[in-house]
Amino acid sequence: MPTIPRQRPFVVEALTALALLAAPFILPHLGFSPSTINRILIYALVGIGFDLLFGYTGLLSFGQAAFFGTGGMFAGYLLTQTSFTNTIVALILGTLVAGVVGYLVGLLALRRTGIYFAMITVAIAEVFFFVEFNPLSAFTGGENGLPGVPSPNLMLGFKTFTFDSNLSMYFFFAFWYFAGLVIALRIVRSPVGLLLRAIRDNPLRAQALGHDIHGYKLTVFVVAAMYAGFAGGLLGLMQGFMPPDAFMFATSGEIVMQTAIGGAGTLFGPLLGAATWLLLSDFFQTTLHLGATWKLVLGIVFVLLVIFLRRGLAGAIMDLVHLARGKRQGRASPATATPAMPVQPVSVPAASAALPPRHTPLQDKPGPILHTTGLSKHYGGVHANADIDFTVNHGERRGIIGPNGAGKSTFFKMLTCEVLPSSGRIVFEGQDITQLGVADACQLGLTKSYQINQLFERLTVRHNLAIAALGEIRGKFKLDLFRDLRKVPGLDAQVEHTAALVHLAGRLDTPVSELAYGEKRRLEIGLALATSPSLLLLDEPLAGMSPQERVETVALLKSIAVGRTLIVIDHDMDSLFELVERVTVLQEGRVLVEGTADEIKTDPKVQEAYLGGVQGAFA
Repeated sequence: MPTIPRQRPFVVEALTALALLAAPFILPHLGFSPSTINRILIYALVGIGFDLLFGYTGLLSFGQAAFFGTGGMFAGYLLTQTSFTNTIVALILGTLVAGVVGYLVGLLALRRTGIYFAMITVAIAEVFFFVEFNPLSAFTGGENGLPGVPSPNLMLGFKTFTFDSNLSMYFFFAFWYFAGLVIALRIVRSPVGLLLRAIRDNPLRAQALGHDIHGYKLTVFVVAAMYAGFAGGLLGLMQGFMPPDAFMFATSGEIVMQTAIGGAGTLFGPLLGAATWLLLSDFFQTTLHLGATWKLVLGIVFVLLVIFLRRGLAGAIMDLVHLARGKRQGRASPATATPAMPVQPVSVPAASAALPPRHTPLQDKPGPILHTTGLSKHYGGVHANADIDFTVNHGERRGIIGPNGAGKSTFFKMLTCEVLPSSGRIVFEGQDITQLGVADACQLGLTKSYQINQLFERLTVRHNLAIAALGEIRGKFKLDLFRDLRKVPGLDAQVEHTAALVHLAGRLDTPVSELAYGEKRRLEIGLALATSPSLLLLDEPLAGMSPQERVETVALLKSIAVGRTLIVIDHDMDSLFELVERVTVLQEGRVLVEGTADEIKTDPKVQEAYLGGVQGAFA
């Protein structure tokens, strides 16, 4: 996916329109029949919706045939069993019905993730197939389908245009394919599109950055269902009847395989996959006369394509383009790697500038920002935390230490609402947040960086920071599906300020997978900062770093700490004591002692509990 500033609007759309105009005059010479060309467009349209669901959001559904058949059967019923004659309105109504069904199915299926979600969609597809063939056969025609579906028409009041020739029907289908592609491109270029990719890469992190991931999953599930429903209606118009096999599980399987062959996460992959699948299908059946064996041969071809083209045909084409472009650039000038930027001290005004007013903490604001009472977490008979009373004031920098197994990480998870306490109460900014979710806590200004990096590895640094900033700018859930990501007010400024704060301004357009470990640790902190938190929790920010990286990151944390409320967990005592004002020591899930760094260093209980009584261990 190109970076935000380099996008060239309408170039992709213009090239696609030209290709669609030329296709009916070129493809017949390559062995494509008019019927096959039209079927390619229809299945590619289903595939666009499925690609949004799977390629961009990571949700593998085997139930698209249910929506494909539902939309098509509803439109076909209107056009064959009633006096309805307007095919475009029938298509739209069928699409809406498929969307409603998709919403109801999504409410059920999205209660689970991964393989369980996929299996639920398989079951739902089978249920729809059974219902079409039995209880609703009076409406769907059962095994005979719905014959007599008219050719597509366009009713303008003063004149009705009928698309009944091969060429006119092609342009009718090509128009709707193009419209579907344009809509999908708008979606993937919108804030919602970026969040869909965030959910695909790391859903838990996206949720922790303040986004309602269930709401966005349900949205894209409905969108994919509507694409399938509209394409199902087109299938009936093309064939003159609505076939019952639209509901079959094999249809869902073909949609999945076509998208995999063409390349998931590209939008154009379904078109290439459908063209390859249908062309080979016709070739094996009509030219080679393989009979039922054609499915076996096509299955072998599918396996080989997936093995050797892991990103599909579209991915292979893009790789070739990038390779050619890289060779041209290499001839023009030798490639040089971008060096990691050394950390330099950041001025106080620069650090403060990265925070918008909504969550800007005030050092002189009186009273606690966070208070817990009797906070406990039990896992069966194991007490990870027990009866913790903990208070942090506005503008305070608090450290938390304790031996391994002391319950520090569990305590942090409860504070950020990732884990529901077994008992006790958490009050943040005067509001009881004990029962809230992690996204709601982030929206209130309580954010955490993780001990193990939780980044969006397939995206750039810019996109990572934008995902975090969008939660603060747009809120928990917003359906701005057609808004240009580059035009979100304040987003670029927030991203650039945060990148400067964590010293990644020169790496904004670098994929996260190419960053050095120290840079990834700074980006991990940057994701939390980009949400503009009033309370920032840092879980072992120095973990896994070299001595030089630790020195640089401590300097970074000192600059971040100015004007902020921080709670930090780390095992590097020297760095922690240098950074914080007060320290809380946990032992066996309970608070052992609290005090200043000097008090903790000399406290005999801490030395006994933490280091077995070794005197001078903190000196």
